[in-house]
Amino acid sequence: MSIDLTSNHFELFEQPVGFAVDTSALTARYHELQSLLHPDRFATASAAERRWSVQAVSVVNDAYQTLGDPLRRAIYLLELNGISVDKETDTAMDPMFLMQQMELREALEAAESASDPYAAIDKLRAEIRAGADEQRDTFMTAADNEDWDAARTAVRQWQFLDRIAASASQLEARLDDEA
Repeated sequence: MSIDLTSNHFELFEQPVGFAVDTSALTARYHELQSLLHPDRFATASAAERRWSVQAVSVVNDAYQTLGDPLRRAIYLLELNGISVDKETDTAMDPMFLMQQMELREALEAAESASDPYAAIDKLRAEIRAGADEQRDTFMTAADNEDWDAARTAVRQWQFLDRIAASASQLEARLDDEA
């Protein structure tokens, strides 16, 4: 079996390195790799080969999830280009963007006590989605131009928006549980 698990995710999935991916080809290759590497196919193999199979499936699953998720794919592209996006140490952000994030957080808190919290959450989600789409587009343009600083900034802002979207989903789930 000649599958190079040390290759980058794009090579593993036979995709050109870039933000745009062919999702149907990605899924087809995923199923092909799963079929080739599934531990059941290695049931009678040596212990080392069985361990390799489990490791290989894990690598394939991670690569598929990374390439299948636009934000994770953007982060991975930055990493391939030597750009770190460390949420813990990379805290410098545009003050205007931080102000917008505070406003979104406040709107999320206010949504909980709104007369129609679900409508308030939906409205907030639309705003978050628009901001995330804008950051995705900014990332794509910056990456196409190999402006990695701008691409990194776009990803960092996209991550903030993604976390607020997750908080909105958590609030909605909590409201559902309380209903």
